[in-house]
Amino acid sequence: MQKLLLTGFEPFLSNPINPTMAIVEALNGKKMGNYEVIGRVLSVDFTRAPQQFLTLVEEIQPTIIISLGLAAGNTRIMPERVAINIRDGEKDNRGIAYVDAPIREDGDAAYFSTLPIRNIVNRLTEAGYPAAISNSAGTYLCNNIMYEGLHYAKKYCTVDAAGFIHIPASFELAIQNGRIAGWSQVDLQAAIELAIIECIANDKKSS
Repeated sequence: MQKLLLTGFEPFLSNPINPTMAIVEALNGKKMGNYEVIGRVLSVDFTRAPQQFLTLVEEIQPTIIISLGLAAGNTRIMPERVAINIRDGEKDNRGIAYVDAPIREDGDAAYFSTLPIRNIVNRLTEAGYPAAISNSAGTYLCNNIMYEGLHYAKKYCTVDAAGFIHIPASFELAIQNGRIAGWSQVDLQAAIELAIIECIANDKKSS
């Protein structure tokens, strides 16, 4: 059985809840087609998170990698098109911030997602879930993890597809925030399951 690594993040910045955690934990161990989903939660830490992530990739040897992140304030599921070789912006959960710092000195300037992002968006919208491709994953930990996954995939050629999907806030987080829109956790999880199904359907090793 092939492995699909699904990662999320712990709460960060002003968000006391991160709905990616609940999705990753709920789908961990789920069998989908010829795949087993392995769900793991990463630290919001510029030092620890990439190490955690790459250790998981080495141990699990996934054929597909899908990383999830919270984009509080967004109203749509948004697969990311590209990751760039930069760390910049807000402090992480250890209080560390970077300015114009490369993720990898020896890495490419950018990597395009190898997930079927257009197919994911089409499948979600057909099912009634608002979705759109995003052309910027930012420069925070989400971009960092997407970049590391694609860098690994290019270097070792053991991963068929890798990429990142941003999700909106859950109702619980939206209520606590008071100023952002939210989805039900049930719908967030269902949308990600559809995205996974699309990735599996497009993978050459799924049959």
